Amino acid sequence: MDTRLLEILVCPVCKGPLENRKATAELVCKGCKLAYPVKDGIPVMLEDEARQLAPDEY
Repeated sequence: MDTRLLEILVCPVCKGPLENRKATAELVCKGCKLAYPVKDGIPVMLEDEARQLAPDEY
């Protein structure tokens, strides 16, 4: 994923920063405890598409 894009993307729920987790192909918001999928290099920034993080994933 392009690092310039990651610099301007924020969580659509809380507007907080996102962490790129390449191993799971997700953008993670630690504030909301949500993980947004990255499909074919394109982040899917929809709350309905995000998964809730487990406590050990924060």
